Amino acid sequence: MRYFIELQYNGSAFCGWQRQTDRPSVQQTIEQALSTLLRHEIAITGAGRTDTGVHALYYVAHFDTETPLPDPAHTVYKANLLLPEGVALRSIAPVNDEAHARFSALSREYRYIVSPRKNPFTRDTSWQYYVPLDTERMNRAAAALLEYEDFTSFAKLNSNNRTNICRIDHAAWTTERDGTLRFTIRADRFLRNMVRAVVGTLVDVGRGRYTPEEFRAIIESRDLARASSSAPAQGLFLSDVRYPEALFRRTVTD
Repeated sequence: MRYFIELQYNGSAFCGWQRQTDRPSVQQTIEQALSTLLRHEIAITGAGRTDTGVHALYYVAHFDTETPLPDPAHTVYKANLLLPEGVALRSIAPVNDEAHARFSALSREYRYIVSPRKNPFTRDTSWQYYVPLDTERMNRAAAALLEYEDFTSFAKLNSNNRTNICRIDHAAWTTERDGTLRFTIRADRFLRNMVRAVVGTLVDVGRGRYTPEEFRAIIESRDLARASSSAPAQGLFLSDVRYPEALFRRTVTD
């Protein structure tokens, strides 16, 4: 029987989502907890990779088990007692055996947080960047992302992507009351390191290194060397994964 897990994690202590042979990963940490709890080996499949230091406000994974869980909510409770503080399961729900946490997803959404001041309490969850940024210029540049599908300019070198085509349907900056900047971007898929490369380049638009028109030219160039350095990992959060409603509907909020 197949189950979907809704979960959150702080990526600061992990080398990313994907299982590693010699370093701690979120995937392996959850597998160990569930295997201990259910008393047989559990392998989980996630909605996608996140890199070292990247967080997830909302993440979905699936696992299979021959014996149905009598009380999924109690399983969540017990698993959270075994998991470290940086990982929290929110729900476990049965789904159709054909449902797949990665391949069934319609879209994914990321948030990136830029803090304009030094704050010891958000050091691991934001990019503390002290240069004033023009968000109007950044949003004019970000709007161009919706007009293109080839994002080779923001693809990680030697990442072995089958295609660099992504369809972005939302990309915008907002400013919180305390001056914190939030970038939200949603697409059917993302390339490895793509969001951080986009954010790093948009920040350079905001500080005046590039114009919005030059940002458009960077996209059109399909040249990774034209993009800016990637934004730091700690400001990035996977914030949503959407599925067909008939298959799975999100049950938890941030």
